[in-house]
Amino acid sequence: MRKILTIILLLCAVILSSLRAHSQNGLVQPTWESLNQRGYTQWFQDAKLGIFIHWGLYSVPAYASKEGYGEWFYRGLMQKEPDRMRIMSYYADTTKPVFDQYKELTKYWHIELWNPDEWADLFRYAGAKYVVLVTKHHDGYCLWDSQYQPEWNSVVSGPNRNIVEELNKAVRQQGLRVGFYYSLPEWTNPRHIWMADPDNEIGDYVDNYMVPQFKELVSRYKPDLIFSDGDWNNTAEQLRSQELISWYYNTVGKDAIVNNRWGHGTQHGFLTPEYSAGIANTEVPWAECRGFGRSFGLNRNEDLDNYMSDKELIQHFVELVAHGGGLTLNVGPYADGTIPLIQQERLRSLGKWLKINGEAIYGTRPYEIPCQRTTTFALPGYSGPLHFDWVRNAPLREMPVDNFDIHWKGFFKAPKDGIYRFKAVANDEMTVAGNGDTILYYNSNWAENTPWYEVHLAKGENYQLDVWYYEKDLEATASLLVSVDGGDFEPVSSNWISEIKWQTTTRCFTTKGKNLYIIEFERPDCTKPLQIYDMPKINPKATVYLKGIAPNALKWKQDKKGTLTIDFSRVGFRNLEVLENAWVIEVADYK
Repeated sequence: MRKILTIILLLCAVILSSLRAHSQNGLVQPTWESLNQRGYTQWFQDAKLGIFIHWGLYSVPAYASKEGYGEWFYRGLMQKEPDRMRIMSYYADTTKPVFDQYKELTKYWHIELWNPDEWADLFRYAGAKYVVLVTKHHDGYCLWDSQYQPEWNSVVSGPNRNIVEELNKAVRQQGLRVGFYYSLPEWTNPRHIWMADPDNEIGDYVDNYMVPQFKELVSRYKPDLIFSDGDWNNTAEQLRSQELISWYYNTVGKDAIVNNRWGHGTQHGFLTPEYSAGIANTEVPWAECRGFGRSFGLNRNEDLDNYMSDKELIQHFVELVAHGGGLTLNVGPYADGTIPLIQQERLRSLGKWLKINGEAIYGTRPYEIPCQRTTTFALPGYSGPLHFDWVRNAPLREMPVDNFDIHWKGFFKAPKDGIYRFKAVANDEMTVAGNGDTILYYNSNWAENTPWYEVHLAKGENYQLDVWYYEKDLEATASLLVSVDGGDFEPVSSNWISEIKWQTTTRCFTTKGKNLYIIEFERPDCTKPLQIYDMPKINPKATVYLKGIAPNALKWKQDKKGTLTIDFSRVGFRNLEVLENAWVIEVADYK
């Protein structure tokens, strides 16, 4: 027994010694602790701007609801959505199995106008520092000749080109970093059909398909960044995520970085807020991912109003950077390989602005005051059922995507005598008052909420309702429902007066070394000084300039209350007119 125990202890010592040797050699171990000890490469934290590319078979129909995702076209067919079935009928017989229908799209995806060098040149001009290509989306169709999908890739069908290889080469020639989006599950793989087969039966797919295919892709092209996705139905253990991430790091080297979408329980990776106002006060790197409109893959059904203007895009990007993050901005090309002109125009405007003001963006860090804001009110008025559902949107175009408050006031007129039950449902928070008293509070983060409030009303009685809705993140859903005498709940209808309140950003701040950058969202006025209140103390010997203008120092002062006053009279009206969208004031040697 002692001999056996001795042997076991010796084996344990050998294993521990081996692990220490690997650690000493710089190899990352497949544990969250080891992955987090490795940390995150500096280039990503300095880059701030990357380009996402969603381009595949789904770019042929290029269709979703007004605010839907075009790249989820296959899922719509799985669910037999009428609109997507109608669009698919132009390409295939929709009585056939879904996969057989979808395969017909390879006959229409020719990319006859695609020039990867032109794409890469545009991305470089836009000021991007990395490019993330969707190498395989949830439909499983590969944009390289994967040996694990020998008949379901862009080399043997559709374009008959290795898109991954060609774009990888073009992007690197422009001096940009290469990133790959890789969907962990698939809707089309017989080993495990995502969202149809039981989630816990994914093991064979992971072991014998996903893991070896991922390693094939990485080994061949060695991308600087991996953006994994489709993880939310499984755990990190089921997806073997610690193993894959550590293997990727050890294969590619110190400049490699991954995101955080590797299954429940993932404790590593840069954060990827999607269509949101970003993240504040985090020690983990992050970059918001979003399109110019509401979709990633091209959506021909999308309204022009969904697209951000040049000014909205630039100012949104600045605000992300001011809070310590960045932006992975998506382009959704046409099936022919061209990028929509409106997306090209936005990229060129962003690049033009960065060429002048990039010093205030790249490699910067947050200031102790990220942004300053003012409160804005609107009274649009509304009549009808109290039910709203905004996806990646807000009720008014001028509002931010996230973080706004709405107050509805109205009267519910009882159609008959009875017991009325009022019920609130919302994404985020909602409070309801009846005749001045709070009757309902709903918070989507709570496990339990008040199911309803019950009151007896006489026929024709006017019941005063006040509804406050507080939107915090991404989707905005608010419904006030009513039931009479135990019947079905239906949206409350009334004449409503709506007060909408949100915070409008007026300026942002970034720092780099000894420099502070004040980024104004409204054009300065050369006829009167700019006053910025509640500023931390600035070095009295600091020098102030306006970027994009000949480097003549501006007069400035700061009083004891912290009010910073900058005189633009030397700049002149014509010079100020040349600059657009956001105006950067450099404070050299600010501390």
